[in-house]
Amino acid sequence: TPVWGSVLCDNHAILECLVRYGRADDPAVQRGLARMGADMTMTSQGYAWPCVPHSVNGWRGPGRKGEFCPQVTLEALRVYAHLPGAQRPERLLEAAETSLNAWRCRGEAKPYMFGHGRQFKTVKWPPTWYNASSLLGALSSYTELQEQPLHRTALAELVACLAAYNFSPDGTVTPRSCYQGFEAYSFGQKKRPSAWATAYLCVILKRYTDLAGLARKVDVRQLSSSKGGRGTALPPK
Repeated sequence: TPVWGSVLCDNHAILECLVRYGRADDPAVQRGLARMGADMTMTSQGYAWPCVPHSVNGWRGPGRKGEFCPQVTLEALRVYAHLPGAQRPERLLEAAETSLNAWRCRGEAKPYMFGHGRQFKTVKWPPTWYNASSLLGALSSYTELQEQPLHRTALAELVACLAAYNFSPDGTVTPRSCYQGFEAYSFGQKKRPSAWATAYLCVILKRYTDLAGLARKVDVRQLSSSKGGRGTALPPK
């Protein structure tokens, strides 16, 4: 049974696993979902989830107080994507917009320790942390975003970056960055294409089929960098 007193990036990840494995009706999971809904609040960037201190030892992550946490918010968005509408909190779409706006407004503000440069665009495998694939994956369940021109442009940029920074010309994905300890898996090595990594990113891109034409017009080398960057994006390696 998870302990609903740890930091939210742990709580939300545990909840996602339990919900996806059919345990959403468990009383302990219901308590966790209730807390997750209550923790969404107005932050400096809009409605989202901040880094809430640990209820026992008071520890909190490195983000600035009052700002939204990109990782925690994406985890929550993924959890609610597996729940019926009646169990979703109000302003959930606004939280999705807050997440997308972090990319769209990257030249004006940068969440602490969450940049949007080449490391963000190049997936680090397995894709458990904040990057272009996790952002697009979480937001794909909120299709209303694709209906608004401003959001469509931002999503198309992300789609173009995911393709340019991760796919080879033959359409396969050879991991370019990996966490240690996964060398036995195809996604944990950097020497040959990974069928799993290729399929994983193709599934995400398929959810944005309607934006394919717009994404093809994006020159990823001309995109602006994050605040504090050198003005233009570093090209794919």
